[in-house]
Amino acid sequence: MNQRLPKGRIRILRVRLKKPLKASQTGRHANGRFIKGQWKGGPGNPYVRQVAALRSALLSAVTPEDIDAVVRALIKKALEGDVPAIRELLDRVLGRPVEVDFVERLKALEDALDREPKK
Repeated sequence: MNQRLPKGRIRILRVRLKKPLKASQTGRHANGRFIKGQWKGGPGNPYVRQVAALRSALLSAVTPEDIDAVVRALIKKALEGDVPAIRELLDRVLGRPVEVDFVERLKALEDALDREPKK
């Protein structure tokens, strides 16, 4: 059970119970839903309907030609040397750059794990 796994892999442990738990023990019905009064969470995001309505209105108002005009304006500003426009354009086209510090820290952690004594 204590064997080394390849890098990037994790072991998932599954526990089998001798007897299935009752709904009163898990706080859930057999169908997976919470028993009334067991869930302590809130009502969720109170603005989800409002945001959905706004997103729907925006999607119905904007045409592909509008998007094309906005992109062309962004490209024009980037070509004129507007640094925020250049940054936005490159982020959208190439994706955000990976922080070098993060990559170095990840490499250091992987090296430390490789140096750990095997059990």
